[in-house]
Formats: sequence, C-alpha cells, structure tokens
Amino acid sequence: MLFERARHERLRDDAWDPARVRAAIDAIIRDTHARYDPRAWWPTHPLDVEPGDADVPSTSLYFGAAGVIWALRELGAPIDADLNALLEDSRTWLRANGFEHDSGSYLMGDSGIGLLADDHARLAELIAANREHPARELMWGSPGTMLAALFLHERTGQERWAELFRATATTLWSQLEREPLPHWTQDMYGRRFTFLDSVHGFTATASVLIRGRALLEDWPAWEHVIDETVTRTAVREGAHANWPPEVSGSKTLIVQFCHGAPGFVICLGDLPGHDLDELLIAAGETTWAAGPVTKGPGLCHGTAGNGYAFLRLHTRTGDELWLERARAFAMHAIAQSDDAAERQGHRRHSLWTGDLGVAIYLRACIDVDARFPTLDMF
Repeated sequence: MLFERARHERLRDDAWDPARVRAAIDAIIRDTHARYDPRAWWPTHPLDVEPGDADVPSTSLYFGAAGVIWALRELGAPIDADLNALLEDSRTWLRANGFEHDSGSYLMGDSGIGLLADDHARLAELIAANREHPARELMWGSPGTMLAALFLHERTGQERWAELFRATATTLWSQLEREPLPHWTQDMYGRRFTFLDSVHGFTATASVLIRGRALLEDWPAWEHVIDETVTRTAVREGAHANWPPEVSGSKTLIVQFCHGAPGFVICLGDLPGHDLDELLIAAGETTWAAGPVTKGPGLCHGTAGNGYAFLRLHTRTGDELWLERARAFAMHAIAQSDDAAERQGHRRHSLWTGDLGVAIYLRACIDVDARFPTLDMF
C-alpha cells in the first residue's frame, strides 16, 4: 500500500458551500485579529513546539508571526505590524534556538521578513551569503533564498536579482550528487539526509528551478535531472504513485505536502511538457484515495496542503473532477479547523502549519487559484 491508513481519516460528506467557506475565512481572520499582541505577536500553539524549543514567540514565515502577517495581507485584512520589531524578535528566536548562523533562511529567518518589508539592500546580502549553506534545501538553505531572489526579480524586473538566482543555481549544480541518481545531501540539525520531499528535499528545489527556468540557459540539463530523479524514485501500484521521503534510508510512504505524492504534484505541476502527466495524475489519485490527514487541516502536513495538489491538477489538466476534490477537502478542512479551535480555545496562528494557511486554501478553492502560499506567490 502506498499510504498508512492510520495517518488519514474518512472524508466528511459536506457539500461545497461558498457561503460557509467565506464564513470560515472570516472566523479565522477575526480570531487572528483578536489574539494579536504587538509585543508577543500570537499565542504559540502547543503543536508548534518541539522538545527543547526556547520559550520565545516564533517569528518565521513557516509557523510564526511573519507568516500570519503575510496571510492577513493576502486575505485583505492586514494589521499594522512593526516589521523592525519583528526582525529583532526573529534574531532573538534564532539565537535562543541555536540557529544564530541561519539568519538568511527564507522560511525560518530574516529573508521572509525582508520580503515583507521590501528591504532590498538587506535581502541582497542575505541571498548572496546563503549560497553555500550546507542544508541545500528550501527552509534553511540556498533554494529558499534563490526563491526570494526570483520573487524580487518578478517584482522589480532588476537584473541583479536574476544574477543572484543564476549564481545560486550554479552552486547547486556543483553540489548535485550523481549516484545512485541525482540528489542533494542536506546537512541539518546535526544530521545528514537525502530528502526528496517538498520542503527539505529535491522536489522543493526543483520547484524553484521550474519557476525560474526562463532565467537559466542550462534549463534543459536541469529538466533532464528533475525528470530522472522523479521518475526513478516513484513507487507505483496500478493507477497510483507515491515517493519515499529519502533517496536512501527510508521505506515509509507518507501522503502529505511535506513528504509524498501531494508535494510532488504541487512542486512539479508547472513543469513544461507532458512527459510526467500520467505520473502526476497517479500521485493525485493516491492523495484522493488516502483521504484527509489526521494531523489536521494545515498546509505542510494537513488536509489543505494535500488539497492544493487537486487544484494544481485541475489547472494542469482542465479536468473539473480535480476542482471538485479540492473543494471536498476544503469542506473537511473547515470542520477540522473548527474542532481543533474548540479543543484548544483559539485558532492555530501560523501559515504553513495552522489556520492562516487553511484560510488561504479556502479562498483558493473559491477563486480556483492553484498557487501555493509563499512558494508560488508572495
């Protein structure tokens, strides 16, 4: 079997209801505004705390204040946040958790906050300094800051951002390992990994390269590498497909954005040509067969994140079935979000792991917008 049943739950039989969806978005926005503290930002959800974490409010795009501020802007309900204070608190959080040398991080450090503040001078420094980061992945490493450079090039049209993007791609090419197939080794948290996934792994980096392919003269070589690794690591069962978390060392098959089929569909959904269409559709079928994620409604390892795979396939294929499935997952995510908020007493105030990501997904299902937050749009 390509997924573990215990990680998933039966899909609720709730019909698509745009009024209920809009009401759910409004409820998340209201709770988020009500819980805002200009000094402490938002309450940290217990599920966003790992053993040994410092008791300091998180500020990151991934599960902290920066992601909440970004989402509220995107939802048309911004708050008047002090981004200088946010940057200071980010450095406090990084130091307190032993990441003082990782300030350039896109999802966890200063680069995401720099994009919020449109601080071009600081971003240029961070992107250049992060090129040799040993993580070689999206969250901490150079693929994340390469994505920041791409957003800035799209925003400004300035060639300096394209040059930083290409320079980082050249470094990544030099770091690419060829055996047993093309991949990167990620040095993180005192360990070494060979992740394939859509946050720390090969596929996340591939998504950045695919998005910026017009800036790469050697794009055909990159396309060949991506096709080879994705095809050779796929595990097939009939009309279904999934991928293991790592090139080596793991046989567990997971169906979440961060590991497995949904993330592959989302990260590879804009790949030109049709060679991988059948494989991506098979990954979508696995995501549907597995059902909503028991961990909750969020983006990284939840129902909304998996639902984005259906939106991506709808955009890629034009098949309305995928939009229907995305909207079915949206209705389920609403119920999961409401149930969790009732148990906790407040919402989970984060973008990638919590209710702000759910709200963005709900709006995407209304607007039929397959862009994934902070990967495809900023």
